[in-house]
Parts: sequence; C-alpha cells; structure tokens
Amino acid sequence: MTRTHEVFNQVPPLVGHDTAQDPALLEGLEREGAGWAVPEVRELGRLAGTAQAQEWGRLAERHPPQLRTHDRYGHRVDEVDYVPAYHDLMRTAVGHGLHGAPWSEDRPGTHVARAAKFLVWNVDAGHGCPISMTYAVVPALRANPELAATFEPLLTNREYDPSLRDPATKRGLIAGMSMTEKQGGSDVRANTTTAAPQPDGTYRLVGHKWFTSAPMSDMFLTLAQAPGGLSCFLVPRVLPGGERNAMTLMRLKDKLGNRSNASSEIEYDGAAGWLVGEEGRGVRTIVEMVNMTRLDCVIGTAAGMRTGVVQAAHHARHREAFGRPLLEQPLMRNVLADLAVEAEAATTAMLRLAGANDRAIRGDEGESALRRIALAVTKYYVCKRGPIHAAEALECLGGNGYIEDSDLPRLYRELPLLSIWEGSGNVAALDALRAMAREPHTLDAFLGEVEQAEGADVRFDEALARLKKELTSFDDIEMRARRVVEQMALLFQGSLLLRHSPTAVADAFCASRLDRDWGGALGTLPPGLDLAPVIDRALVDVP
Repeated sequence: MTRTHEVFNQVPPLVGHDTAQDPALLEGLEREGAGWAVPEVRELGRLAGTAQAQEWGRLAERHPPQLRTHDRYGHRVDEVDYVPAYHDLMRTAVGHGLHGAPWSEDRPGTHVARAAKFLVWNVDAGHGCPISMTYAVVPALRANPELAATFEPLLTNREYDPSLRDPATKRGLIAGMSMTEKQGGSDVRANTTTAAPQPDGTYRLVGHKWFTSAPMSDMFLTLAQAPGGLSCFLVPRVLPGGERNAMTLMRLKDKLGNRSNASSEIEYDGAAGWLVGEEGRGVRTIVEMVNMTRLDCVIGTAAGMRTGVVQAAHHARHREAFGRPLLEQPLMRNVLADLAVEAEAATTAMLRLAGANDRAIRGDEGESALRRIALAVTKYYVCKRGPIHAAEALECLGGNGYIEDSDLPRLYRELPLLSIWEGSGNVAALDALRAMAREPHTLDAFLGEVEQAEGADVRFDEALARLKKELTSFDDIEMRARRVVEQMALLFQGSLLLRHSPTAVADAFCASRLDRDWGGALGTLPPGLDLAPVIDRALVDVP
C-alpha cells in the first residue's frame, strides 16, 4: 500500500510557554515600581500559555454569545447566553484582579502590576472588554461618594458572579458603558437620550443606545440629557429589591472581531438611574474613565504585538524552507527583528504610561500632565500600528497563517477595534492637539520626558528638532494632526528605548523609525544593524 500522506516539517503547537517571559515587560515592571508583582504576573503568564487557557479563548470566540429576548412562555427576559469557556476566562481575570483590584490596594505600582497582568492574559480579547470597563468605571463613580461607597467594594472584589440579581446581594460586580448613539458616535454631545428627575432622587431615562458592550453587566455608566445638560448616570440591570430595570436589548452587533464579547443596541424605556457627578458635567465626569480605557487599548495592542512576535518566531524556529530553518534566513530575520522592535517599543511605552497613571492617581501632577497628552499620542499611534503588525506576523506563517487553526486570523480581526474604541485615529490625534492648546503644561511635560534622551542618538536629536519646528506654527495644525502626533509617539518610544532597552533594540528603532531613509514597511531594517541580540531577546519565551 502506498503512503501518500506523511506529515513532516510542520510546526509543533505553541503551548506550555510563559507569556510573561518577556524581558521588556519584566524590566519595565521593576522600573515602574511594581517589581513586587512579578511572581503573580509570571503565574498568570504560565496559565495563559497552557493548552486549556488557549482553548477557552478559541471556544469563546468560535461560539459567540446569543441574545435570548423571551423565555419559553413569552415573557421578556433580555438575557445573553455565553459558553462556559467565557465564564472561565472571566473568572480567571477577576480572580487575578484585572477588573478593579488596584482601586482597593493602597500600594505604589498596583496599576502597573494590573497593566502587566492584563497584557499577559491575552488568550481572548473579547472578555477583556467588560474587565476593562469595570476597571474604568471606578474612578468615575467616585464623583458620587454614596454610590462609590455602596458599589466600589463589589466592583473591586475578586469574585466573579455572573448571576442576574440585585447588585447589593452579589459577591462581585461587572460594569459596562452605554454612551454612544446612532446619530452621534464619538460626538456624545449629540446624544438625545433624556433623563427626567424623580421625587425619590433617581432619574428616568428614555432613549436608544447604539453600542453597549457586555450588556449582561450588572450596571452601566450612561450619558443622557438632564435638565441641566448632558449628564452621567449609573444604570443598574436589576433594581434594589430584585425588579428588572426598564432596559430592552434590541439586538447584538455582528462584528468583524471581538466576537466573544456581546455588543448590543439597547433601549431605555423609563429606566431608573442615579446621577454621577453634577448635571451638565457628564463628559467631565467620564474623562477619568476614558483615561483608563484608552490605556487598556494600548495594553491590548502591545499584547497583540507580543503574541504576533511569539507566533511568528515559533514558526520560523521550527519550519524549514530551501534547506534551512526560516529563522536562519536573512530576510526573515529582518522581519522578525522589526516585529520585535515594534512590540518592545509598544510594551515599553505602555508600561511608562501605566506608571504615570499609577502616580497620577496618587496625586502626582507632573505625571498627570504627561499622562494627559502622552496617552492620547500613544493610543493614536500604537493602535494604528497593531493591525499592520498582525498582518506581517500572519504572513510569516504563509498560507498556514491564513487558516483559522493558526489563531493569527483571530488576532488580525481583533486589533483594528483598539484603534477605533475610545476614539478613532482622528479623535485621538485631535485630543492631543486639544491638550496642547488648552493645557500647555502637558506639552511641557511631554517634551521634558522625551528630552531626557537628547544626545544619546543623532537620529533622535534630529527628529526632535523636526518636531519642535512643526510646533512653532499652529497654522493648519488640525490638518497636520496625524503627522505631528505620529512624530510625538515615535519620539516618546525612542526616548524610552534609548534610556532603558539594549543598544541593539534602540539602534534598530532609531534607524528605522526616526531616520528619514526608513523604507516604511516592516522588515526593512537597514543593513549594518546587529540583529542577533534583538532576535535573541524576542525568543526568550519561544519554545
């Protein structure tokens, strides 16, 4: 009998590795004051590398949530059903404090530690959405001290309780956001949902929300037009006493990616809500929340980039072509090194922002100013680079990468969302300009940060001079916003790499991102660079 099917030169499964075994991540944890968290980060990283955790992610994405509007008797129930794997993912994330534990821990570096854990637990992006929103809701909720005193202990507790009942009777809570409407999108001031004050101190909300992710959350921060203007409200799914609030789930969105996370349209038909902050100051109330979710967009993109590097490098190490492993072939080494440089730059910038966030929360005004502008700048650029990076990592696997079994298509579908969520590219770029115009001290803080690397590399110095020249005139600045913000993002990353990363990584970054002769596409690092240390650093956790 003739054997026509023999499997050889195929890459073994990528399992059993530690996703936290990333030098840039571990070094940044120490640098930003969270070295004490390394054991827990490593524990979560080892769990993320297991076959079981990876299968949870695949199952949650391949079997997306289903809307159940009515029960068998015709009663309206408005519930969303998830596969068990989704709840396993949520239970793990909550159990490790990714949802809100830093707010209950009075220790420097807790928000940095949480950022690192959020990065390494990158087995499914969809369940990260309610985790991120719960984290972001806490500081906004503090605008109403009474509500914060009631719900914050439950929002930060490390117990996951998916049951639908009175929030005060649960062991732990998950929160969501219900902001945008079909006529406005990012322009939330165009919202038409109304909120009428009631004698008991609550408000009754009426209106249609276009995007409400994680609709089975226990409560939502919602924007609505009160008598005093656009205001922020906390709207629970279940009212005190156990009655369901007047919220109707109209449909679930059929999305490009992020499919394990339910995103819905909902209608408020006299839903009860509590005012958070003052009437007419809804946008100001949620600003702190936006800072947190934007940071999570950067973390998620950095996590995706790291995943892409590891997947591509694992494939290149085990796959042979033309008589030798792909990893030994010069052009593939150029691509892998470039992917690694991009991922390290994103991770290093993310950790610096997480450190600024941690210190800003503790009252450091200088770090707050840096966070205000550097977060908008980095969110714009890093999240723009994410889909490009994923596409190149996928291509490293050739046709195998285009097949769903490789998990690279899932990564490719996920990353565009992070460029859209919490302000698409234009919104983020214009927000950076707004910070410069309204809060000039934020630009001073930014320049003070990047100037710490002056003199370390001539290409960096020349790029910084070009940026300062761009900023001498604000004529047509809105039209130039993306150009200016991209330069700022690259200088922010370059400054950090020059100060903290190995010389080979910083040299490759400056030669390819700051030098005007850069080819532009990934894999176009110029000749003369020492790529071996860059690749060796990227391969630390690649089996």
